[in-house]
Amino acid sequence: MRRRTFLAGTIGVTALGGTRPATARTAAARTTALVTSLSQLQSAINSATAGTTITLANGSYAVGSSGITVSGRNGTTGAPITIQAESRGGVTLTGSKSFVFASSSNVTISGFVFRQTTTLDLPVGCNRIRLTRNEFALGSAAGHSVVVRGDDVKIDRNLFRDKPTVGCYLVIDGPSGETVAQRTYILRNYFRDHSFGGSNGGEPIRLGVSSRALADADATVEYNLFERVNGDPETISVKSSGSTIRYNTIRNSLGGIVLRHGNRNRVESNYILAGSNGIRVYGNDHLVVNNYVDSVGSAGIVLGSGTERDHTPGESEEDRRGNDAPDRVTIALNTVRNSNGAIAGESQRTVPPLACQVADNLLVGTSGQLTDLPFQQGISFAGNILWGSAANGTIPASGFTRVDPKLTVGPDDVYRLGSGSAAINAAAVNHTSQVADDLDGHARTTPYDVGADEFSTAQPVRRPLTAADVGPNAT
Repeated sequence: MRRRTFLAGTIGVTALGGTRPATARTAAARTTALVTSLSQLQSAINSATAGTTITLANGSYAVGSSGITVSGRNGTTGAPITIQAESRGGVTLTGSKSFVFASSSNVTISGFVFRQTTTLDLPVGCNRIRLTRNEFALGSAAGHSVVVRGDDVKIDRNLFRDKPTVGCYLVIDGPSGETVAQRTYILRNYFRDHSFGGSNGGEPIRLGVSSRALADADATVEYNLFERVNGDPETISVKSSGSTIRYNTIRNSLGGIVLRHGNRNRVESNYILAGSNGIRVYGNDHLVVNNYVDSVGSAGIVLGSGTERDHTPGESEEDRRGNDAPDRVTIALNTVRNSNGAIAGESQRTVPPLACQVADNLLVGTSGQLTDLPFQQGISFAGNILWGSAANGTIPASGFTRVDPKLTVGPDDVYRLGSGSAAINAAAVNHTSQVADDLDGHARTTPYDVGADEFSTAQPVRRPLTAADVGPNAT
C-alpha cells in the first residue's frame, strides 16, 4: 500500500524517516513524520523538538513492557510536540503499557485506541500534556485508566468505555502529600458503561483524594457526558477544593455529583437524568446553582451532615476521611423534578450544616415529600417554589410558596417555565454576584426566575448532551 508523506513547514522528515534538506527556516517551521513501526516511533520521539508532529501508520501494535517512552521532550505552548494516529481511531495499542512519560511538557497524544493492562500515568513534572480524541477501553486488567499528576493537563474529546472492574476512568491526583495537580481541564469526554458492581472505587472521575481535600485544584470539568456509569454512587467525585463542575450531563447512571471532600467548589448548570443519585454536598463555601435533576431514585440534592465541623491541615489520615459538615453552602436556582425527594439532609451523622442557604429552587414531585432536612437550625430558606402532589416535608412555611410553575416539556425532554408561570421574576434573593445566565445559557435578568430556567422564547444555547456532542469526533 502506498502511503502519503506528511510534510509541513520548511523542514521535515520523510515517511521513511530520512531528513530532507532545509530551506529558509522560519520561527513557525515544523517537522512532520509518518512512521510505520514502534521502533521508528520511538526514534522519532527521541529526537522530537517543539513543533514536531509524529504520525503512526494505522494498524495494531503490541507495545512491550517498557512502553513508548516520552522523556525529556518539551514543546512550547504555541508549538507542542504532537504524537498522533494516522487516522482518528486507526491505531490500536495493546500490551501492558502505552506511553510512559517523564520530564516532558507541551506534548499532545491524539487519535489512539488504548487497550493496555496498566494505567496511563501523567506524572509530576509532566505539565501541559494533552490527551485528545483517544479511546480508552482497558478492560478488567487495569486499575485506573488515566491518572493525572502533572499541572495544566488537558483531557478532551476522549471516549472511556466498558470497564467491568474496580478502578476509575480518570483520576486527578498530584505529588505526594497534601497537594493536587493544578488546573486540569476535562472537556467533552464521553464516559460510558462502567459496570463494576462494588459499592466503592469505580468513579468515572475522581478529582483528588481525601489527603488532598484542602488543596485547590482549580480544575474545570465541563461538557462531559456520562451514560450507564454504574461503578460507584459518585460519578464525579470531588475530593479537593476550588474547582468548577458545569454543563455536564449524567444519564441513566448509578452515580451523581458528589462534593465529598474540600471547599469552595462550584456545581453549575448540570443535567442529572433518570439515574440513582443527584448532587450530594459536604464541606464549606460551595455554590450549587442552575442544576436540573429529573427522575433520580434518591433526593435530587442532599445537604450532608458531618462527623466533624471542618478538616484542618495536619489532621490525622483517619480524621481526613471523615465527613466535613457543610458550612456556608448555597443551593440556589436549581430545578428538581419527580425524584425520590427534592432536597434532603442526613441524620446519620451528628454535626449539622451551618449557615447554609436554600433559595429560589423549583421543587416538583408527585409522591412522598419534597423536603426532608432534619437539621433546620443551620439552614435559611427563601423564595423556593413547591408544586405537585408530593407533600411539602420539613421546609418551614416562610421558605416557600406553593404555586403553579406551568412547566412545559421541550423536544429534549427538559421541563421549562411556560408563559404565565408563577416562577417568573419570583426570586427572593439577589443572585447577580453568583450567576449571570441560566441552565440553557440564556442571560438572567433581575429579578431572576425561580429554578434553573429563566423564561425565554429563544432556543436554548445549551441542552442535555448526547453522544454526538462528545468523544473523539466532537467538534
